[in-house]
Amino acid sequence: MNKKLFAFATVLLTGAALFAQDASGAASGASVLKYFAAALAVGIACIGGGMAVGKIGAAAMGAMSENAELSGKALPFVGLAEGICLWGFLVALLIIIL
Repeated sequence: MNKKLFAFATVLLTGAALFAQDASGAASGASVLKYFAAALAVGIACIGGGMAVGKIGAAAMGAMSENAELSGKALPFVGLAEGICLWGFLVALLIIIL
């Protein structure tokens, strides 16, 4: 038990030194929030895109089980739902870059 506590304390105490910056390039609160905003943009977009792909995919499989010719019509809708994730990624890139 003491070894685990020692290892945890070591990681905690050295973590600050790993991410420390010198005085000339000190991290400001705005730059830290920028990364959280980018992560939030990607996370929400991917969760929404995953939910959309799940519902569209289930409906497309049900429709294709009745009529196999509908597969060509259902595939673009799945691609549109996956595009939501790409838009979230692009927004995150713009947040980080600008």
